[in-house]
Parts: sequence; structure tokens; C-alpha cells
Amino acid sequence: MSAKVSDHLLQRLREWGVERVFAYPGDGINGLLAAWGRADDNPRFIQARHEEMAAFEAVGYAKFSGRVGVCAATSGPGAIHLLNGLYDAKLDHVPVVAIVGQTNRSAMGGSYQQEVDLLSLFKDVAADFCEMVTVPEQLPNVLDRALRTAVARRTVTALVIPADVQELDYTPPQHAFKMVPSSLGAPVYAPVPADEEIARAAEVVNEGKKVAVLIGQGARAARAEVERLADQVGAGVAKALLGKDALPDDLPYVTGAIGLLGTRPSYEMMRDCDTLVVIGSSFPYTQFMPEFGQARAVQIDIDPFMVGLRYPFEVNLVGDAKETLARLLPRLKPKEHGDWRAGIEKNVARWWEVMERRAAVGAEPLNPEYVIHALDPLLPADAVVTADSGSSANWYARHLRLRGTMRGSLSGTLATMGPGVPYAIGAKFAHPERPAIALVGDGAMQMNGMAELITAAKYYREWQDPRLVVAVLNNRDLNQVTWEMRAMSGAPQFLPSQEIPDVPYADVARSFGLDGVRVEKHDDVVKAWAQALAADRPFVLDFRTDPAVPPIPPHASLDQIEAATSAVLKGDSDRAAMVRQGFKAKIQEMLPGGPRHHKSGGGKGR
Repeated sequence: MSAKVSDHLLQRLREWGVERVFAYPGDGINGLLAAWGRADDNPRFIQARHEEMAAFEAVGYAKFSGRVGVCAATSGPGAIHLLNGLYDAKLDHVPVVAIVGQTNRSAMGGSYQQEVDLLSLFKDVAADFCEMVTVPEQLPNVLDRALRTAVARRTVTALVIPADVQELDYTPPQHAFKMVPSSLGAPVYAPVPADEEIARAAEVVNEGKKVAVLIGQGARAARAEVERLADQVGAGVAKALLGKDALPDDLPYVTGAIGLLGTRPSYEMMRDCDTLVVIGSSFPYTQFMPEFGQARAVQIDIDPFMVGLRYPFEVNLVGDAKETLARLLPRLKPKEHGDWRAGIEKNVARWWEVMERRAAVGAEPLNPEYVIHALDPLLPADAVVTADSGSSANWYARHLRLRGTMRGSLSGTLATMGPGVPYAIGAKFAHPERPAIALVGDGAMQMNGMAELITAAKYYREWQDPRLVVAVLNNRDLNQVTWEMRAMSGAPQFLPSQEIPDVPYADVARSFGLDGVRVEKHDDVVKAWAQALAADRPFVLDFRTDPAVPPIPPHASLDQIEAATSAVLKGDSDRAAMVRQGFKAKIQEMLPGGPRHHKSGGGKGR
């Protein structure tokens, strides 16, 4: 029997080294499914519970493997469902290829069942490359370009393959007019800026007295060079959340996350620096960066379309972070580690003391800060940690110290709800030998996480390390939005939108053949983490946490405090607990040894 287009597509994926495709079946890809059967499930078809989850799993796989993620779905609704996960990949600059079915060519334009204009639908999310295969000879070039473009531009690409085309006999492109032959491979390259640009950047940094560095995920491969930079110029290093695992949190000059979910030391360093170096980050919130005109600034980014954004940079270096820093470092003059660096390190040490005290604040039943803080010393050395959007991202950003080879990520730019659990599943397929931990809110767990426990139950026996711990912060409230309403709008909690049902998450996990436990007492938290991290299967920790613990921003502006007070005066349903917990958490910053409010720069006393 001659090979079909669908057979050749799977063969080409194998030739590209694609080992897994995260997908959900449907009749729009029946030809592909039949080919998978003929190919003995190679590349492996990983069945999610929903197409959006398949896309999230492909994103998690790509983030943690460093390889391209591939997902597939049927036409119409299946393709539509992929979109949220694909936008997550696009906005976080992750290489993902989507393969989707389409109605037969003969039915196109006839308002046929499940007919959607997929090229228009994917036009934005796959703007760099989105094509429909209409004849067999077109396939290899289109697939090769989709994979190569996704990798080269760190973005989403898409192939649309009508159902009848999948069933055609495959014929390769010929040596003929209007045929486009193709080849395999995405060559590795590391561009560097021109020497004169590097010299200009060195001049800016050399003239600075108080240097601050901000890194993102683009600096992950340049860890050693970033450490040398910080040591050579006496800088502190803040991290965008996507770059949390790019540099160890236990280094004394690493100030941690920046932004609304960030730390006080990062906020103060940006407020007081006179020189800023941004490496591999497109952190969007300029209000957390130095005042315009206060600091001279240099940016390093591999993408020429992402330089010059966010801040009035004096020098923009387009190049690979590692190679660019390797050329910049010899031009930098060593600086004494004086008051500036000492102040940063003192503030970092104080911050971790404050985090420990805030975690120790009593709450009913549990303080969510303590739940995550207690995990920190228990993290396995090779752990992969994912966090969902919401208040769980606050505690991930502030209480976990990723160190050594630990990895971590979340939905950084789209900040969508629901990727925590599928990211962790994608991570398990990227690194089946490593434990994965997902930190999720109960809203995200109800939205997406519970169904994907079925996926974990389906596959965990083939992972070398079966540990996948899902920690649910169960406060029966869509807590992040509740606090945003209070702080930004001065509005009381609106129960019809914010209150959600209490679900026995651990019981649900056990019903799927997994394990889990509900935790309601402070003294049981550490024991529960230890039990989950020693389990022989995926484990759900249902932590009953207090919704009144506030995610106080690092700067806690007067406007936000006044807005929150206004919410209380308007009759917030949880006003008494909100005031109690807000005061108890804020007082930790004012105790002896806590961060001090001051107007000075980087001198003594910092």
C-alpha cells in the first residue's frame, strides 16, 4: 500500500526528532489517526482531556525541554480550543507547532459542518507561518518551514490539512517549475552585536556607580556570564517571573522577582540605581523600573523586534545573551563591592526574614504563604515547579527559592488561568526522571486541573519518577481578582462572581487511582508535603487556606491602601478578616530588621 500524506507527515516529524504530539482526536484528523496506527504510535500521541490542555502541555514540554512542542486537533471546535494555549506560547516566546484538520476541499465555502476559516482564525496567533496543505507535493516544505520558523523565531506556527488531503497518496515535490523542495534541520546560531555597539554599552556600565541588572528567560543559558557581570560591577540582579529559574535565588545579591508580584529589594534597587542592564527580558511594567532619566540603560536581546521597548535604553544590543556578555565582560572595569552592593545584600537578607515572619502569621485554617514557604526547604534538587495564574503566582514568586538545576515557569505574559497542571504534565514528558510540582488555585483547579488529573493517571506509570504533586490553595474564592477589586477599584467582594464551591480535590484524585490528602492544620503542612514528595504516584494536596491573607504588593501605594479601606467601608463581606490579616502581614515589614522606608540612594544605612 502506498504511503498517504498523513503517513509522510508522521515520518517527517520523526525525521525532525519530534517524539511526542499532544493532541485530542476528532474526525477532521481521522486520516492522521489512522496513520498513527500504521506507525505504531510514533511519534507518541499524548491524549489530553481537551484541546486547550493539549496546547498547554505542548507549551510546558517546550519550556522545560528546550525543544519544539507539537500539538494537534480536529477541525472547527478542536482547532478553536487550541487557541488559548497557543497564545500562551506566542506571548511567552515558546516554539510550538499546531497541526489541525479541516473539512474536505470539496466542501469548503459551502457552510459545511464544522467549517471554520482556519487560516483567518490562526492568522494572528501563528502570524509568522500559517499555511494550508492542498496537494501532497506541498507537504514537506510547509511542515519543514513550520518547524524551522517556530524554533528560529520562538513562536507559534500552524499547518491546516484538509481531511481529504490527509488520505491522498503521497508524492514528493519534483525537480520542476513551481515545485518547492525542502530539507531538514534548524541550525543553531548565536548572533552577536557589532564591536562598536558593545564598546558603547561597556562605556555606559563602566560610568555607573549603582548598577542594577534585570534578567528574563532569555538569560537562562547565560547564568555563568550573569554571575560574572554582577560580581564584576557590584550589581544586584532582579528577575522577571519567566526568568525565575535563570539565576539561583540563594545568591545573596539576587533580589528576586520584580513587579506587582515582586519583592521589596527588587523595587528598591530599581528605584535607587543609576545604571540598568536588561538581559533577555521584555518585562512590561515600566512603573517598576527606574524613573525615566534617572538611569542610563543597556538592553541585550536576541530579537531585534523586542529591543528598545519598555525603557529609554541608551544602547540596544541585538544578540545571544551568553555570547554578547562574553564579549562585553572583558571591556568592563571591576568595581569595588561598596555600599551599593552591601545594601542590596542586606535588603535581600531582610526580605527573606520578612517572608519567614509573614509565613508564620496565623490564619484560618491555613496561611497560604506558610504552605508555599514550607515547601521551599523540601524542594528536591531536580524539581520542576509550575505555578498557575492568581494568588498562587504571588507565593511562588516570593516564597520559593529556585536553586541549582531546579526549573520553574508559569504563564508569564498572557497570565491565563489553567496552565499549572498541564504545564507540569508537559514537564513530565520532557523530564520523566524529575519530580514536578504544580501550585494552583482552586479556581484554576476547577477550570482545568481536575480533568487533567485523568491524563496524569493515564500516563504516570511510564515516567521513571512518578511524582507529580498538585498543591491546591483551596480558599473557595477567586482570590487574586477579589484583591484586585479591593485595591484597584475600592469595591467590596462580589460573592456571586468570586465565591466558588468547595471541592474535595484529594478525594477526586483518589477516585482516579491517584493519591491525595486534605490539609487543614498548620502542624500538618510539612508532613503533607513530605508524604506527597515520597509518593509512588501523582498526589493532590488540598490545602484549606484563608482568603483573607492579602497579596500585598512590594510598594503598597497609598492609593491601593485607600482603595482597600474604601472596600471595607462599603461593606466587604470579608472585611473583618481582611483588615486583621492585612495588618498582621504589613506589620512584619515594620518589625526590627524588616525593610525600612527611606529616600536615600545606595549609601550607608541601606
